[in-house]
Amino acid sequence: MLGRIGLFVLTNLAVLFVLNIILAALEPWLTAQGISVETASIWMIALVFGMGGSLISLALSKTIALRSTGAKVIKTPSNETERWLLDVVRRQANEVNIGCPDFAIYDSPQPNAFATGATRNKALVAVSTGLLASMNRGEVEAVVGHEVAHVANGDMITLTLLQGVLNTFVLVLSRVLGQVLDRAVFKSNRAYGPGYFISVIVLQIVLGILASIIVMAFSRWREYRADEGGAQLAGRANMISALQTLGKRSGASSLPESVEAFGISGRVGHGLRALLMSHPPIEMRIKALQGGR
Repeated sequence: MLGRIGLFVLTNLAVLFVLNIILAALEPWLTAQGISVETASIWMIALVFGMGGSLISLALSKTIALRSTGAKVIKTPSNETERWLLDVVRRQANEVNIGCPDFAIYDSPQPNAFATGATRNKALVAVSTGLLASMNRGEVEAVVGHEVAHVANGDMITLTLLQGVLNTFVLVLSRVLGQVLDRAVFKSNRAYGPGYFISVIVLQIVLGILASIIVMAFSRWREYRADEGGAQLAGRANMISALQTLGKRSGASSLPESVEAFGISGRVGHGLRALLMSHPPIEMRIKALQGGR
């Protein structure tokens, strides 16, 4: 994890550094236009809310997931099914060379599962009661393999940190451009005139949508990779069969919004809306496993 977080911090600092160079290069022109951009407060906001917010979110990810879903970590199995599930998680974790994740079950009629956690060796894998009721053991093993593959690939960490980098970019650029527009277009003589706040709101919405498109593109790609991981751990036929079972309930999700992107099944959309979906359509994922992608 330290390597990814170190890369995240360096990337955020690189974003700030590049933007600072651009502003320095534009300063003579901005000054000639009577525009003075104040950057100190912008950098502070970016560091605290862009970088700091993502690190806090990552550190609390397991706690948030457990509380929002009501999932119960199985420490001592109370029946044969729970013993089997814990054995599956331990075996698969050993196969991909990670610390054994905590395993939990949460009450929901919808078949679903998710993985989260700040590190590859201290993660959480959870499945719903609906998934256990609707799938055979081969399919359940494939779903658990999918989630273990997410952990092994560091997908939860990467997704959170990618969002943090883009948050930094959105926070900085919207405020820099907001000051420029406030002075150049709205002709404000104040440090922060009305035009600044209007511009920042509009720019954050537009840039935030663009950032979400990038994050969701990565999220969809990691689902294909985790499907392949589940196929390798539990068998391709089992992974395809599990996805087919999930496809019968495709398009709905009972997971809280804070966890939904980490579920094996999530809402999907069509057309432009598909760009903002965290999961590709089930039929495309099945096709990929069958060798059509």
